[in-house]
Amino acid sequence: QVQLEESGGGLVQPGGSLRLSCTTSDFSLSSYAMSWYRQVPGKERELVATVTSAGGMPRYLDSVQGRFTISRDNAKNTVFLQMNILKPEDTAVYYCNAFRSTSYGRRLDYWGQGTQVTVSS
Repeated sequence: QVQLEESGGGLVQPGGSLRLSCTTSDFSLSSYAMSWYRQVPGKERELVATVTSAGGMPRYLDSVQGRFTISRDNAKNTVFLQMNILKPEDTAVYYCNAFRSTSYGRRLDYWGQGTQVTVSS
């Protein structure tokens, strides 16, 4: 089955930085809008950042605005989430999502398995 692959998570101290990457060898991501979600135990998964298929119109969760940057390199078939000035409340499993609508008006989604980000002193 088609699956996205996240990498770059880990343990970091408050104020530190991490860069998450998302890619797949199964197909080209160039026609998909890409998003990063995160989830902590006992809470719903929340949208952190999203970007269009062409790499424009980035949007962010209010609590990460100004600290996180979503970007993509379609030539490398990869999407990134640069995470700066990390806070303990950023601790979560981060998931990558690819989305597009088909010519028939149907939705098509693919997800990764997630990568753990832990911000702690």
